[in-house]
Amino acid sequence: MQRNSERILDEYLLAAALTGDRPAWQRLVARWQPRLLRHAWRVLGDAERAADAVQEAWIEILRGLARLDDLAAFPAWAFQIVTRRCQRLFRRSDQARRAAEAQMLEEFEIASESDAGEIHADIDQVMGALQQLPDAQRSVLALFYLESLSVAEIAVALDVPPGTVKTRLMHARNKIRAQLEGAGNEQAG
Repeated sequence: MQRNSERILDEYLLAAALTGDRPAWQRLVARWQPRLLRHAWRVLGDAERAADAVQEAWIEILRGLARLDDLAAFPAWAFQIVTRRCQRLFRRSDQARRAAEAQMLEEFEIASESDAGEIHADIDQVMGALQQLPDAQRSVLALFYLESLSVAEIAVALDVPPGTVKTRLMHARNKIRAQLEGAGNEQAG
């Protein structure tokens, strides 16, 4: 229910922004900036380049908003624009994957320091498994589980067929499961 109210609010803000309501536009940007930044970071693996991609994407979003036929399609459309911007940046440079993975691990370690040791170990195992995934699979998992996008929306956001999204999800889940089961077997033995 909360997800529906969030989408309704986004559609309202979009409609208001289209009429020139500047505070509505600012609120929409404030609501979506963290999501788009996380997505860009997952695709590029570099916080600074992700910020650049999202900044460029917002310009494109602002210019193209009037051409968006269905306001409910905004999430997938916005993620798609960010994905394309990221792909352009990624083509220019293929650096920073290891640094991004280290940063991702560090963020989760900081967040989990106050938790019990067992939870910390579980998070380390999951993060280790996530690190082993190819970027495309990691992005699909994040959009599906963290951003709650449907397969169809992810397909639009990443500009791939829905079947590719399903395949990436399946392979990512299988890889993580295998790695976590393997880690569990090692600890039990």
